[in-house]
Amino acid sequence: MSLDSLKASVPDYAKDLRLNLGSVIGNSDLPPQQLWGTVLATAIASRSPIVLRELEPEAKANLTPEAYTAAKSAAAVMAMNNVFYRTRHLLSDHEYGNLRAGLRMNVIGNPGVDKVDFELWSFAVSAVNGCGSCLDSHEQVLRKAGVEREVVQEAFKIAAVIQAVGVTLDAEAVLAE
Repeated sequence: MSLDSLKASVPDYAKDLRLNLGSVIGNSDLPPQQLWGTVLATAIASRSPIVLRELEPEAKANLTPEAYTAAKSAAAVMAMNNVFYRTRHLLSDHEYGNLRAGLRMNVIGNPGVDKVDFELWSFAVSAVNGCGSCLDSHEQVLRKAGVEREVVQEAFKIAAVIQAVGVTLDAEAVLAE
């Protein structure tokens, strides 16, 4: 189970995804913890059993136990936050934005890893889940911390490719039944 095995599973009609997968992960300029945390968090967010099964072992091998847990925590808390804040944002009644959220999200304040890494993973998960409000919020935190736009874009490129590979392979699995 590996990146190579995942790439080999991508059908020929989606060759661009295969090449992009190798590029965004295999040729990334991100430090290993940021890269593999982003990969793991977005693989979880993709909801694709195939993608997660193939990428998780490499992510685990490339992350400290704390970073591995924090990346999973980013995926978990953002699964909740992306629905909540996206809904708030989409409602025409903007008064919902003035109400207290009342949801626990303590892990954001104390993720167990560098705050920038956790923000990057949360941003990438928000890209998969399509929450503009969360994307803006996490991008602003990252930029204020001195993270360059190229790094932020690298995270959403990884998110885009992993999501697309998941959709494609899951569809192929259903069609093969």
